[in-house]
Amino acid sequence: MQRDPEFFGDAELELIYIAKRLKEALKLEEQLTAAGIDYLVEADRYRGGLIFQTERVGAFFYVAPERGETARGFLRQNGYKPYDLPVERPASENP
Repeated sequence: MQRDPEFFGDAELELIYIAKRLKEALKLEEQLTAAGIDYLVEADRYRGGLIFQTERVGAFFYVAPERGETARGFLRQNGYKPYDLPVERPASENP
């Protein structure tokens, strides 16, 4: 169910998906709500395009950290490619 930021308190929310079109965002909202997953959605900017990169606006979907893997699994099951958290490498592996 869509929640206000206050619902999550001071929790550091996890980004699970960026919808690039309104129709896609509305459909995902329906699916997350039907599945009983609490989420926050906010409009924000992202960079898109391969050759000519432009700044675009999308719907960013967030969940509480303890629901991150469950929400990502739900997205995969429903044909979405979730935003995966960046993998932190040990300092010894950084160039």
